[in-house]
Amino acid sequence: MSAASFALILTGVMLNAAAQLMLKAGTQRVGPIDLSFQSLSVLPGLALSAPIVGGLCCYAVSVVVWIVALSRVEVSVAYPMLSIGYIVNAIAAWVLFGETLNPMKLAAIGVIAVGVCMLAWSGRGA
Repeated sequence: MSAASFALILTGVMLNAAAQLMLKAGTQRVGPIDLSFQSLSVLPGLALSAPIVGGLCCYAVSVVVWIVALSRVEVSVAYPMLSIGYIVNAIAAWVLFGETLNPMKLAAIGVIAVGVCMLAWSGRGA
């Protein structure tokens, strides 16, 4: 995989991760949402909040970047690279939202990182 292709994939992954984090930030303003009519009444206001709109914009741009990336990289290599987002989001959620990173989560992140590296290097004929 070329450096440019990897950069496209990484850009798409980072935009997707940013979208998730923005959506989480937006939902924290209203707390847990259930499917009751009273709870659903917060959705219109939530949908227009800056973090939610920002997250949706990141998703839109990530789709465009992802389409360009898929035009250059085999889907069997590109799609699993989305796992980088798990790593980014776990660490960012720990920093931004105080979510826990226990030993099991850290081990899982390590396994994902090894798998992503193996995939990235698989196209080199190794």
